Amino acid sequence: MDTEGFWHVLDAAKDRDKPLDVAVADHLSVLPPGEILAFELHFSRLRDAVYRWDVWAAAYVIGGGCSDDRFSDFTAGLVALGREWYERAVACPDALAEHPAVRTAALAGDQDVIFDEDFNFVSSKAYERMTGDTDNFWEAWETYRAVRATSEDDGGENMGESFDFDDAQQMRRRLPRLAALYRGSGPGGLT
Repeated sequence: MDTEGFWHVLDAAKDRDKPLDVAVADHLSVLPPGEILAFELHFSRLRDAVYRWDVWAAAYVIGGGCSDDRFSDFTAGLVALGREWYERAVACPDALAEHPAVRTAALAGDQDVIFDEDFNFVSSKAYERMTGDTDNFWEAWETYRAVRATSEDDGGENMGESFDFDDAQQMRRRLPRLAALYRGSGPGGLT
């Protein structure tokens, strides 16, 4: 599976009448184990590419704060949004202020939009369906990842410039549209 194949799986799953994580796991569970591991590799690399301070700041604003675990769920959710929105967020995390679900969530005070913990586990769920054992996936994944490690995999060491997410002025400067959308939204808000 290549990157195009990865995005194709997501696009095909969005047309089903199931939650995205379930539909993707359904699709993957009929593929050979190597394809499931290849899907996870692309997913992992896409998540690693948005492991940056500016993206974390967007998650912080949208989620009213953002721990390490919540940021993992946010990066999974960014991928789950699909290629167009993922690429827009990579180019400019502040562009998420234009996403219809984010706009609706901001008005409703919903701090869970984009955060998608279940999407983190689609590959392991599919693999478990094939083998009957979740541990098999994690063991196979470690081996697969080690064999395919590249110099692109920097382990999150290139996160960009760190800054204070609690500094409202700085957040308004760096994420003006999200700051305007979430101004006064409670914990983590930019009042």
